[in-house]
Amino acid sequence: MDRLPGESGALWYDDEAGPMVRPYTVTRGRTQPDAAAADIELITVVAADAGTGTEACGDALGEDHLALLERCVGQPRSVAELASEADLPVAVVRVLLGDLLDAGRVHVVPPDVSGERPDVGVLRHVIDGLKSL
Repeated sequence: MDRLPGESGALWYDDEAGPMVRPYTVTRGRTQPDAAAADIELITVVAADAGTGTEACGDALGEDHLALLERCVGQPRSVAELASEADLPVAVVRVLLGDLLDAGRVHVVPPDVSGERPDVGVLRHVIDGLKSL
């Protein structure tokens, strides 16, 4: 069935994009990662665990899981990078990474927030400069 119900001639996909898959389909209806992965942020770095291959195994990982895992092998990546490279919404990537964490296929390095905060005055000057552009 290539046409939308009730619409004559309207295709639900185009030749370039292929069939459309809703994000909730990729995550099996989940919108948030499990509690163990709830702290995954945009700048969290994800790395594949040593000896992790990208082949499917008995832990029920799908194609999208394995695609993210493949991107992390040998080169740790931030969540933002993974979302961009996989062309998936960040929320979907967070859920999939939660599954990979639960399966023991990746580990995450949370962002270091212990550093010194930037001066508020400098940030205000930057904002004012950007607004003047």
